[in-house]
Amino acid sequence: MKVINFMALRWPAAVLSLALIFASIGSLVVKELEWGLDFTGGTLVEVEYADSANLPAIRATLDTEGYEGALVVSFGTDRDVLIRLPAGTSDEQGAALLAILQNSSEANVELRRIEFVGPQVGEELREQGGLAMLLALGLVMLYIAFRFQLKFALGAVGALAHDVIIVLGFFSIFGFEFDLTVLAAVLAVIGYSLNDTIVVSDRIRENFRKLRRTDPIEVINQSLTETLGRTLVTSLTTLLVLVSLALVGGEMIRGFAIALLVGIFVGTYSSIYVAANLLIALGVSKDDLIIPLKEGADEEDLLLDP
Repeated sequence: MKVINFMALRWPAAVLSLALIFASIGSLVVKELEWGLDFTGGTLVEVEYADSANLPAIRATLDTEGYEGALVVSFGTDRDVLIRLPAGTSDEQGAALLAILQNSSEANVELRRIEFVGPQVGEELREQGGLAMLLALGLVMLYIAFRFQLKFALGAVGALAHDVIIVLGFFSIFGFEFDLTVLAAVLAVIGYSLNDTIVVSDRIRENFRKLRRTDPIEVINQSLTETLGRTLVTSLTTLLVLVSLALVGGEMIRGFAIALLVGIFVGTYSSIYVAANLLIALGVSKDDLIIPLKEGADEEDLLLDP
């Protein structure tokens, strides 16, 4: 197998990663995220029309009646409509919305559900979501430090933090709504990227023990080359599903699919460059992973697995 010299591009990759991270953090500080109703509070109304719903007409009616900022989207079929009213809208206003829709349409309009989320609940969800991401990263570090070695744990957590920051920055820069489904997608990105990073780390550890007299950069290049096929096949098959969800899955799941699409691209890149780059920066070597030889034993008698 021809070994690909991935690490020849480690400095351009480091510059690209830092640029993306700084741009993401800058956007998060200046623009922040476009928080969805789950985090800001507001009212959610789901109605069903007897015939196909005219979304532009519904939006115009709501603007006329004083419901500025209402988000009107199709939900499921073209007869199902989901209306999100911004924070500051009371549950009484949400209930009165049904009468307005019935008066403005010749077709029968049936209320399916109405939910009111208070601002305090939204703030608690924001805090708990952030804590969930921090807890996930902390548990990942503990697991990899126990499973491999501390330098691998730092590299893996650095790659995961890199992925999360860029996904959040993407949503901030382009103004996509960030709701609970997107938060679930970010946590899924952590799991996906972690899986890929562990596969690469396991091969690096194996090759460090097998190729004892080889330079660390060459060991990492060989390990990345050997796992490249598995990484690409996994990423491409996942992308096919996510593209389908983003295109035809509907408005409610589009944010989830977009977050995962960005996360898969960034996670595949970070498992190749970010984690390996950090390992080199931390000075990983065979001494970190070698199994001590028993007295009188030869290297050929050493088992590769711990």
